[in-house]
Amino acid sequence: MSHPLLDFTPEVAQAIYDGRPLVALESTIISHGMPYPQNVETAREVESLIRLAGAVPATIAVIGGRLKAGLSDEELEILGTDKTVQKISVRDLPFTVASGGHGATTVATTMRIAALAGIRIFATGGTGGVHRGAEQSYDISADLTELSRTPVAVVSAGVKSILDIGLTLEYLETQGVPVISYGVPTFPAFYSRESGYAAPLMAKDAAEVARALHAQWSLALPSQSAGGALIANPIPLEAEIPHAEIAPVIEQALSDMAAQGIKGKDTTPYLLGRIVEITGGRSLTANIALVKNNAVVAAQIACELQDLG
Repeated sequence: MSHPLLDFTPEVAQAIYDGRPLVALESTIISHGMPYPQNVETAREVESLIRLAGAVPATIAVIGGRLKAGLSDEELEILGTDKTVQKISVRDLPFTVASGGHGATTVATTMRIAALAGIRIFATGGTGGVHRGAEQSYDISADLTELSRTPVAVVSAGVKSILDIGLTLEYLETQGVPVISYGVPTFPAFYSRESGYAAPLMAKDAAEVARALHAQWSLALPSQSAGGALIANPIPLEAEIPHAEIAPVIEQALSDMAAQGIKGKDTTPYLLGRIVEITGGRSLTANIALVKNNAVVAAQIACELQDLG
């Protein structure tokens, strides 16, 4: 039985009925992560890549107060162009539903809705984490809490390099979240393949990741979920911006943000946009490349997981 507030596109509904592998996709990257028309174009290309890899895409959002697993072309355009679309985390979800509003889902909210839809694999760009200066601001993304409680595996290019990566990894360890680096022994940092931190765990391919996830979820206690996992997939080599190049750009963006007094959920959209400006669009190109790469890997993992039953 599906949730009464949840709608499926015909493609997603048929995939569920047929028992085909599915991959969830977030929608904040469409509404707040990229400019138009690159946002909508990238969303469509990512969905196509997932289909080519043998899985079915299910872009998650809230449209008119309804939870959506899969979006029509019209709904994608709404997310890409309508300025009333709100960036919603889990705390915002009930109000957006109750008010009949439009919401682009963060990693945490996408995980929650994907779990309601029975989808276990989710591809995104980069996850949130512990923000720099969190010892004063207490700014820690709800993505990390959701990873500890919701049984969905998130494939991302690590955590966004604007964050405190070391503290983020410590927090995930405390929350018992498996962090698996894909194919490399180091933990990636969004635009860069290396963050300077070793990966807690490493898997050589999609089949090994799927077996680990299958084991994790089979070990859940009867009264609670075994939680999710973070699959850290490095940006393709040809698209990366090495740490030495992107670090001063991030510092400038952080300084500009502080000067404007921007805080809370507006920080990430501002910083990503400012970094695009400073790099002359190079960071946007990198962002698009890593999102596509993550989608393909997520589809491969979903197919392998489906074979395990």
